Amino acid sequence: MEHKNNQLNTFWQLTQDDALHLLDTTVTGLSSSHAIERLEQYGANTLKKASKFNNLVLLLSQFKSPVTLLLIAAALLSAGLGDMADTLIIIGIVLVSSILGFWQERGAAGAVNELLKMVQLHCTVLRNGKKTELEVTGVVPGDVICLSAGDIVPADCLIIESEALFVDEASFTGETYPVEKNPGIERANTPLARRNNCLFMGSSVVSGIGKALIVQTGRNTEFGKISNDLLLKAPETDFERGIRKFGYMLMEITLLLVLVIFAINVLLHKLVLDSFLFSLALAVGLTPQLLPAIITVNLSSGARRMAKQKVIVKRLSAIENFGSMNILCSDKTGTITEGKVNLKDTLDFRGEHNDKVFTYAWLNARSQQGFVNPIDVAICSAGIGQKHVEPFSVITEIPYDFIRKRLTVQLKSQAANLAITKGALSVILDICSRVEVSESVIEDIGDRKQAILDLYHKLSDLGLRTLGVAYKEVADDQVFTRDNENNMVFLGFVTLFDPPRAGMLQTIETLQNLGIKLKIITGDNAPVALNLAQQIGFQSVRILTGQQMRNMSNSALRHSAPLTDIFAEVEPSQKERIISILKKAGNVVGFMGDGINDAPALHTADVGISVNSAVDVAKEAADIVLLNQDLNVLINGVTEGRKTFTNTMKYIFMATSANFGNMFSMAGASLFLPFLPLLPKQILLTNLLTDFPEMTISSDKVDDINVKTPQRWDLRFIQRFMIVFGLLSSVFDYLTFAVLIFVLHANEKVFQTGWFTESVISAILIVLVVRTRLSFMKSLPGKYLSLVTTGIMCLVLAIPFSPFAAMFGFITLSWKYYVLMMGTVIAYILSAELAKQWFYKRIAK
Repeated sequence: MEHKNNQLNTFWQLTQDDALHLLDTTVTGLSSSHAIERLEQYGANTLKKASKFNNLVLLLSQFKSPVTLLLIAAALLSAGLGDMADTLIIIGIVLVSSILGFWQERGAAGAVNELLKMVQLHCTVLRNGKKTELEVTGVVPGDVICLSAGDIVPADCLIIESEALFVDEASFTGETYPVEKNPGIERANTPLARRNNCLFMGSSVVSGIGKALIVQTGRNTEFGKISNDLLLKAPETDFERGIRKFGYMLMEITLLLVLVIFAINVLLHKLVLDSFLFSLALAVGLTPQLLPAIITVNLSSGARRMAKQKVIVKRLSAIENFGSMNILCSDKTGTITEGKVNLKDTLDFRGEHNDKVFTYAWLNARSQQGFVNPIDVAICSAGIGQKHVEPFSVITEIPYDFIRKRLTVQLKSQAANLAITKGALSVILDICSRVEVSESVIEDIGDRKQAILDLYHKLSDLGLRTLGVAYKEVADDQVFTRDNENNMVFLGFVTLFDPPRAGMLQTIETLQNLGIKLKIITGDNAPVALNLAQQIGFQSVRILTGQQMRNMSNSALRHSAPLTDIFAEVEPSQKERIISILKKAGNVVGFMGDGINDAPALHTADVGISVNSAVDVAKEAADIVLLNQDLNVLINGVTEGRKTFTNTMKYIFMATSANFGNMFSMAGASLFLPFLPLLPKQILLTNLLTDFPEMTISSDKVDDINVKTPQRWDLRFIQRFMIVFGLLSSVFDYLTFAVLIFVLHANEKVFQTGWFTESVISAILIVLVVRTRLSFMKSLPGKYLSLVTTGIMCLVLAIPFSPFAAMFGFITLSWKYYVLMMGTVIAYILSAELAKQWFYKRIAK
């Protein structure tokens, strides 16, 4: 067994027969029963380690906060000193808070995993001798897979068959250009970049077709070995960066406040343990403990709502960028247009209808075995009923690739042996030296080339996509290769059209109203793109061609790109450059693509958007996958993304207003009171109760003003908000202190009960004010937020009268306090409403 494994570890030196023998399989693949046995033996084809303790790890992660750990340690120290009641209460509150966070995150993670199953990658596997579509996680060593352009290689394989198979291995070798792969044997010490008989997990097929034998899966692949040392992580989004900086800011404030308060309380000869516990409880009060859970719940709830709009979010943090997006770059086919290419006509070099051009184009389209594309589908659909199928057999195929931009097939019949080429007109003309002027009459192309180009431009001006068709007679014993693509005969044109989607004018207007500018990036020529733009209502269109971009410096393009509406005649490599330039100009850029050559641009964009029918390599690179290739679906997703971002920020605003104000007030009060304003367990209970309403934020209503414009993370805005509303909160806190001390002459327990009651009620009610930029009465909260807020308020009012009051150190209060507290809370709410209007008019600008 060990010898067998050693041989498989260097499988590139094996012959095809040896590899098949070692893996106990055949060129027709495994049976279903054998595949099931091997799946149990080798495990799923994934880089993620299976874990039986995911829930336990998630639960334990709720206690990873240093403050929480310190609090538990201090509570245990208190137990050692004999104060078991306080110990149990503090630990109980920490447990409830942590379990709450665990329950929320577990539910969110489960929901997201269910959504991701909708966009799983698949591959074509030979099972029981037949082609079968299978999730890539289900392939096993010994499987035989069929590959074509656009596929992602699911595991490490040995090539069995190939036809012009070119693969992108840049992630392994750094090689920019695709590598041609062929069956064969390599030496044992051949470096990875030179193993031309192998395919590796994570690489992608650029062109051609092939079959390969899977040898290594999962973490045993080359990609798996890399991930053992370097786990690939997606770039940090603006939202994630903002949350991290916000966390650092709170940590700095908390650490400073805790150290100062602890030191002063000790200097004032208060009990060291009580002072320490009070300081830690203050830290807990300042720290939005549920922030990770709240963010996860908000984003996953947003992902579920977006799924109902047929938008699947693969990466939750991308929702923020989705809501921030102000430029959307998109190909035209299938997005701006119907995506159903229709054959318009087939013409000879003079522009007259010609049946032979159609026949040759149809033979070329229906004979190719590579990546299925809309043009070939349109030609084949128009040719149903043709009677030219039987006499011809396919000898060879030179698949389409993005360098040659053409497809050639060699067909043989009893009467002829022909190579037929179809592709972009300019590259077809480059390989033609002759032209067919009438049936069987061929002349030198000579001066006619210019007339052909003029006709091509005329057809393009009419909005027609125009291809060229050429052919060449081949000797009976010759197999046509790409080196033979020369001295061909130009036969004529194939014209196609793809009408704009119905309602596209309204869709683009809606995008503009949402603050999103649409830019079209297409490989079609400028006249075709211009014609489409005019059809969908673009005014004063600015077009930039690929040729013009090649002659522009990055600084010049940075100036021109934001002002450009259409990028035409764009080469695949230029898409990524356009996206990068637009990002450097300060925009949040989305890119919508579904092709093989779109993957780099999808990865570079702030929001990579693809569709479920896209090729694997595009779908894998995307952050968001649309189940329906329609910009209206995208608009719905943008709206939901902005709602999700807004609801997440509501929790941030709460944490930086009521929490900060209350904790700052308690810290200050502890300096002049002969007792602690709240006991540690009371602070923790306050923090727990104020967190409950915020858990319903994800279902809260969102104002139209937050949906109409792109949303961006702004730490300076949050800091200003914290200062203004934190200070306002403290003003009314100290007013409450004055009422308790000078009006009610409160002792320790009365003060703590009264302050606890007012603190929690004011904190949960102020959320209803700061959750919206509008007046509270013009933007009422959602049903669940209203219900939970009311429930918590009733609970807080009932606690001093409950059997648990003594446990927490509370006593009943006189009706006079409740009247005064009501007046204070109402004044606070009204003042906050006025402060909010002033803040958004003056400070927030």
